[in-house]
Amino acid sequence: MNAATLMVRVQALLGRPLPISTHSAPLDKGDSTVLLGDKSGQIAPRRSGLRSHRNLAYSDGVRMDLLVPTGVERPPVVLYVPGGGFIVSPKAANGALKRHLAEAGYAVASIEYRTVRNGATYVDGVSDVKSAVRYLRANAERFSIDPGRIALWGESAGGYLVAMAGLTDGDPRFESGENLEQSSAVQAVVDKFGGSNLSLIAAGFDEATVKANEGTQTSLAKYVFGPEGRLALEDDPEAVTAADPASFATAGAPPFLLFHGTDDRIISPVQTAHLHSALLASGASSTRYLIDGAGHGDLAVKGGEEKYWSTRAVLAVMVGFLDRHLKQ
Repeated sequence: MNAATLMVRVQALLGRPLPISTHSAPLDKGDSTVLLGDKSGQIAPRRSGLRSHRNLAYSDGVRMDLLVPTGVERPPVVLYVPGGGFIVSPKAANGALKRHLAEAGYAVASIEYRTVRNGATYVDGVSDVKSAVRYLRANAERFSIDPGRIALWGESAGGYLVAMAGLTDGDPRFESGENLEQSSAVQAVVDKFGGSNLSLIAAGFDEATVKANEGTQTSLAKYVFGPEGRLALEDDPEAVTAADPASFATAGAPPFLLFHGTDDRIISPVQTAHLHSALLASGASSTRYLIDGAGHGDLAVKGGEEKYWSTRAVLAVMVGFLDRHLKQ
């Protein structure tokens, strides 16, 4: 069962079907680059030349998998944070893309993190990402990786969490768990179709989808206020701002690479546009790509749009960004 199927089934068990818009949202292309959709040129990563470490307990109750390329001395690290609507966190997701990065000379860690099913909030999720970074630094000798070159890569809910983790270096609210003597700072962030201002997650979608993302019982509200919360996001704008990575943008932020599909029906492209604008306004380095015709990763709703995310053209942009900031 892939991550997309798992999330849909969990949503059904919770009695709240995944909100999917009947149409895509209007786009603010701004100073973003549009990459024409082309499903040809799919990556075909090999499985050889990689050492695999599975189910590493990097913090209490959550685990990590790690791929390390052989023949590469002290490779830099990319930490992958999967999506899952803040309900599930399947660390096995996106195997082909992770192997592709490993073949490009990166150690690739992938984590599970606490979600609303564990009674967690976004503070816990961000703390888990930071704990994973500290664990990798503390165990760099064991895995023969470079502790000074670590990037974050997340998708959907994971995109939101890596943006938050990348922008809150030194914030004590998000530093908990083990290896606290290590730094959780990172050198680059790749955010694919992640959220930012969670109260506007469905901005530009049809009215039914906007309504489905409102109220006190959504996973978004629970991940901000906690499982016993009685508030909707619209009830407490200050709490939404405190949970928005754009609120933490500074000139000292690590460089960001943002992606969004033009036909995303689940998280509005307004979200990455909002974060991109905040980063640029603060003086930080941010680059945003719109993938023409692409949907919400594996949760593409028309069928076939998910293939836009696994092309050599899209991966070349991502690997090029990582090479510039972690290898050069």
